[in-house]
Amino acid sequence: EAQKRIGDFYPAIEITSEMIEARPDLAEYRGKKLTPIAYLWARTVKSPNPAFSEIDVPLVSSFALSTKKDKEAYVEPVIDDDRRGYRFVVRVGEKPTLGGTVNRSGGGTCLLTGSPMPFSYLRSEGKAGRMGAKLMAIVCEGTRGRVYLSPTQELEDLAREAKPTWQPELELPNNPRNFNTPIYGMNTFASLFTPRQLLALSTFSDLVKEMREEIERDALAAGWVDDRVGVNDGGSGARAYAETIATYLGFVVDKCSDYWSSICTWHSGRELIRNTFGRQAIPMNWDYAETNIFSDSSGNWMAMVDWTWKALERTPGLLGGQAAQADAQTQTLSRYAVVSTDPPYFDNIGYADLSDFFYVWLRHNLTGIYHDLFATVAVPKAEELVATPYRHGSKDGAEAFFMKGMTEAMHRLAELSHVGLPVTIYYAYKQSETDSDSGTSSTGWETFLEAVVAAGFSISGTWPMRTELMTRSVGRNSNALASSIVLVCRKRAEDARRISRSDFLERLRSEFPIAFAKLQAASIAPVDLAQAAIGPGMAIYTSFSKVEAPDGTRVGVHDALSMINQVLDETLAEQEGDFEPQERLAIAWFEEYGFNDGEYGRAETLSKAKNASLTTLTEGGVIEARQGKVRLLRPNELSPDWDPVRDTHLSSWEVLHQLIRTLEADGETASAAVVAKVPSRYLEPARELAYRLYVLAERKGWTAEALSYNSLIQSWPEISRLSRDIADQGQTSQARL
Repeated sequence: EAQKRIGDFYPAIEITSEMIEARPDLAEYRGKKLTPIAYLWARTVKSPNPAFSEIDVPLVSSFALSTKKDKEAYVEPVIDDDRRGYRFVVRVGEKPTLGGTVNRSGGGTCLLTGSPMPFSYLRSEGKAGRMGAKLMAIVCEGTRGRVYLSPTQELEDLAREAKPTWQPELELPNNPRNFNTPIYGMNTFASLFTPRQLLALSTFSDLVKEMREEIERDALAAGWVDDRVGVNDGGSGARAYAETIATYLGFVVDKCSDYWSSICTWHSGRELIRNTFGRQAIPMNWDYAETNIFSDSSGNWMAMVDWTWKALERTPGLLGGQAAQADAQTQTLSRYAVVSTDPPYFDNIGYADLSDFFYVWLRHNLTGIYHDLFATVAVPKAEELVATPYRHGSKDGAEAFFMKGMTEAMHRLAELSHVGLPVTIYYAYKQSETDSDSGTSSTGWETFLEAVVAAGFSISGTWPMRTELMTRSVGRNSNALASSIVLVCRKRAEDARRISRSDFLERLRSEFPIAFAKLQAASIAPVDLAQAAIGPGMAIYTSFSKVEAPDGTRVGVHDALSMINQVLDETLAEQEGDFEPQERLAIAWFEEYGFNDGEYGRAETLSKAKNASLTTLTEGGVIEARQGKVRLLRPNELSPDWDPVRDTHLSSWEVLHQLIRTLEADGETASAAVVAKVPSRYLEPARELAYRLYVLAERKGWTAEALSYNSLIQSWPEISRLSRDIADQGQTSQARL
């Protein structure tokens, strides 16, 4: 039905002889009509040059369409001879000569005149209503992959003719942390969509309501009970059935909005559309991808239907469930219950603000079914427990609001929780942000922990839980962890005593190394280790009613975390002392130079200090020394023909980096075959070495190296399991012989 109503706005494109004359690669499609899967647009502003001020110039972050090998394609802006205009032409088989006309650091550059367009100019143009858009390219589905076509004025004009039947005019919040578009004049939720996208969403929204009535008629005709009671009121007849299906269809429209906005971009490496929420924010982007909702590619209507039914299929349908909304600071739901909660992370995410993106469409489509759920125009926000400065007047005001509210919420949980059951609290916010100048700190994490402690909880452990997609990027100083951290909490004993700062530090140094070794033995990923390691330390800290400084004041969470991190560093340094002299030399060199060159004289000095031999490391294939320079060999430079059984200079360093080379080149099974050959006395030191080198690489900002060490540890349990299978198979073969 949608195809009948708006299908003409997404016409197939016939490949003509004129097109083939300009692009011989299109010859196989002569006379055929190709279905577009995406329309790629560039936002525009007026040229800042007074002589060209009436001309809209493009803002493009990248002209690349496909960066796949042997499938390269890009957009070339062809400037008119009089430099009074330009057009976009698609080229194939080459890389773009022009990177883009706008970048994050400097703003934009006028395509026609080369005049700079700083962000202040782009913002003023947007706020003045002079930001437009120009069609750059059309992506079609071919017989052997994507086909990129040059745009036409007719197709651009067609898109502008779309008139939606409804659009969300709700204002975007003044939340610069999570919303960047308002400073460019895109102030409403409707402004995040093109007219054609709004037409598509409003058309399907209309159809959801129409289908609800049609389904109810069909259900009655099929013999369903005509009780005229809706699903929101507990009905189970024809009306409730129709409203339930309409609810699911409403979910589909909501999912579509994520792929049908002008915040979506084109991924030139994977040749597909990125959705709006690549992260929990609505950023400003310059070139965007508009989905053909009737195609068979990413973001189409049926793909969103599939997402929805696959989720519903895995929802238990035979058991009853209950959901209730209550203020965490005053609720009674958790009395004597097993509590597992995932609270807000300080100021990291504006949940309620971002929720409006979907809420406006859900409310439009389903308010007739769920009057109570959609009673408000927007998502309620005033009581949301996040430290959002724009709501509280200042950063300090926001922090005070968060601290007070979180303390009360945690106190309520502690007050109601069963004495024999732990409360588990999920948290996915780094406990530390490393800065060589200012030390280690994280306001969000410290404020949250202060609230937990003030509520009367004792933290008995912090454990990483694998809750995040493995495709998530975890960069240096990012607040995203590879996993969530679960805090295991119990009520603090009422008779808990006090302890001095010096006694607390002594307890840390005595008990922490043992607990830390258990964490390593569990193969916790290095990226999560520092977070998980605070568990043993905070277990000691929170078991006392107060840790007292020499002047009688309380040692707060900030200082306690600093002491825990200090003992963590000491523990890692002590572990380093367990390595062989050659490995200690390699560690020291890595900390100073990584895998880069250093002076031979410096290496000799270090070797004497570590009582190690450079010759042994060279012969062992760990370092390369020539022309007065020394450097550690990277894993991919090590010999693939390496045999640990015959290696006369075998070391844990070499074992570690050979395992990384094998894992990255051939996977876990090949790595397991290596482990099966390595003498067991080298394996545990190799794993400890991976932890140590990860910490050094992370602090230096060597992302690639840190990722290699982290990935190996994450794969270690599976590699160990596979190596045992290989060993068992070998023993079985020997028995048969």
